[in-house]
Amino acid sequence: MDVTWGPAAAVLDENWLGSSTVPSRALYPHQWSWDSAFIAFGLRHLSPSKARRELLTLFNAQWRDGRVPHILFNPDTPAEAYFPGPTFWRAGRTSGLIQPPVHARAVLAVHEADPAGSRDTTFLATLYPKLKAWHGYLRTYRDAGGRGLASIVHPWESGMDNSPAWDGPLSRITPVDPAQFTRRDLEHGDAADRPSDEDYGRYVRLAAGYRDAGYLDARWSEIGFTVEDPGLNALLADAELALAEIAEVLGLPAAAAAHRETSARVAKALIETLWDSASGFFFARDVHTGERTTEYTCGGLLPLILPDLAVAPALLATATGPRFRLGQVHGVPSYDLTAPDFDPARYWRGPSWFNIGWLVRRGLVAHGEDVLAARLRDDLVETAERTGFAEYVDPLTGTGHGARSFGWTAALAVDLQSVVD
Repeated sequence: MDVTWGPAAAVLDENWLGSSTVPSRALYPHQWSWDSAFIAFGLRHLSPSKARRELLTLFNAQWRDGRVPHILFNPDTPAEAYFPGPTFWRAGRTSGLIQPPVHARAVLAVHEADPAGSRDTTFLATLYPKLKAWHGYLRTYRDAGGRGLASIVHPWESGMDNSPAWDGPLSRITPVDPAQFTRRDLEHGDAADRPSDEDYGRYVRLAAGYRDAGYLDARWSEIGFTVEDPGLNALLADAELALAEIAEVLGLPAAAAAHRETSARVAKALIETLWDSASGFFFARDVHTGERTTEYTCGGLLPLILPDLAVAPALLATATGPRFRLGQVHGVPSYDLTAPDFDPARYWRGPSWFNIGWLVRRGLVAHGEDVLAARLRDDLVETAERTGFAEYVDPLTGTGHGARSFGWTAALAVDLQSVVD
């Protein structure tokens, strides 16, 4: 593939704040956790030093309990530019929620792009203990179900905010009256592309409740939204594999072996708890009811990134079947194409997102599906450039939706043009 980084690189330059990158200057004017990890994958090809700075900035905001907050607020951005802002969270410069743990894999990739620069700045040595603490937080404080899986306490923590997978657990939450808050997202995006006011009211109720519980997971897990998400846990198992490679580079073979064992335990729990053999799919599980959700969402495809996944053939069959039509549509639909409430434009209720496509491509490569992986890579790059690096796209038409000049779309386009399947 010809490498044409120019337009994507320009987006990343435009979104760079000096120590981190915003996903979107207008819609998301702060630093987001998993966005920064995906952005680092692209930045490493353009400026490894910027990629290192991106991740170090985020981890400098890590909490004492190990959590990496999902937003680090930019003090130079007006407080009213984004809701809920720092005043709402009452946590200093950060939010109190988290996002999926893609960071260890990003740290390893950034190191490999410039090993000399990484060594000179003690990049791995600095971040390794922070990554260990981050994973430790997820594996202990967040193991609400006691099965070795991390739980999310808010839909935003999945990174897939209004996914239909959360509808059941959310139905127990009484939404805040929309008159009590001002949605800033609708000032920069079409309401038809965004979560509904009712959903947003539930998000606010949950976030305020978790905040008022002092962000104490043991207290919150008894009363609030608590769900085991297959996507987050697949990424945690993969992150432990990346941490094992980092430990090897640092000359810590015993620690590397321990991380591989941890990854295997999470993967085992993932299959035992969230895999449905009759459906050939991973479903989220509501910890409060003990029941799995029944919606086929893209989060259930993410375990494909695990190289030793025994159920990969069945999951691939679901991915290429009528529900997702992988290789026949643009990207990876976020929701079941055959579902009566599939919506090709509304946030995570149908559109394809570039980070999910990037992750699924990795999974295809891991399981020897090289032709399909190359087809997906080419489609993602072409669609990203054609739509002005849109936040997400209609999987049936490739029409762009959401923000344009979106950070991770540009960064992952750079990364995809730098690999050969």
